[in-house]
Amino acid sequence: MKHGIVNSLEIPRFSGIQTFMRMENDTDLQDADFVVAGIPFDTCATYRAGARFGPAAVREMSSLAAKPYNPVLEVDIFGECRGVDYGDLPTVPGYVEETFDKVDAQMRTLFESGAVPIVIGGDHSVTLPELRACKDVHGEVALIHFDAHYDTIKEYFGKPYSHGTPFYHAAKEGLVDPSCSIQVGIREGLYGPEDAQNSANLGYESIDALTMHHMSAQEVIDRIKSRVGGKKVFLTFDIDFLDPAFAPGTGTPVPGGFSTWETLEILHGLKDLDVVGYDVVEVANAFDGSGITAIAAAGIIQEFMSHIAWRKKHGKDQR
Repeated sequence: MKHGIVNSLEIPRFSGIQTFMRMENDTDLQDADFVVAGIPFDTCATYRAGARFGPAAVREMSSLAAKPYNPVLEVDIFGECRGVDYGDLPTVPGYVEETFDKVDAQMRTLFESGAVPIVIGGDHSVTLPELRACKDVHGEVALIHFDAHYDTIKEYFGKPYSHGTPFYHAAKEGLVDPSCSIQVGIREGLYGPEDAQNSANLGYESIDALTMHHMSAQEVIDRIKSRVGGKKVFLTFDIDFLDPAFAPGTGTPVPGGFSTWETLEILHGLKDLDVVGYDVVEVANAFDGSGITAIAAAGIIQEFMSHIAWRKKHGKDQR
């Protein structure tokens, strides 16, 4: 079955069980090209929690995006692909290592299926066990990291794991190749000037938001592609890459970010990269009464699905 969504011209969007874009809810990944999964975990948030409800909020708003044709990429997602909503992966609220172990094990199953996982977080700490599972199946990957924050601090409160530490550990554990990895949109305030060197010392390239605002979308795309080369890629998207005007529902919003249209223009240009996994994290809808943050996240995930369909349509599927 390729056309894996309910037709909203026949059944209203507010009806039925909430799955992403009203896809099939299925754990059978045979012949699946991509799989959407939630990780409702925010124990590693350092200030405003609430991202544990991100998967539910994004799925609810994704019914607005439940149209399979992407006119920019000229691709019919479900005409080319089979995708399923796997549901949420198991977590243990309040217990970080135990949750990471569960996520690692379940994500390994998703990667081993051959489907491309598209994960809805959760705080950004969940990307670390995703990358551990990715390494087991695909080896060391290049990382494309959209974020307002570096997330390369060694520890918080004397503990190794928080949503500000995943890419320190990813580099130290050999999960990603920092020499082919890039962080874009960075604009956080720092505890000291040395914090700006954390990513560089690990080998990551970073483009700060101020620099990006003076670049064209094509220049950003070219910079990203030049950095990752021909390596397999994991793309992680923290919703606070967007300016708070476009994504107020997040734990650590930072002014000076990007609009949704700027973001989608950049993402359009990454369609031909060999991305083996995606995630969108840090949606905390309690801080957004309008739902625009979840709507933006749903649109970004739909763009990721369109990437996968585009690569299959044009014979660039590396699986």
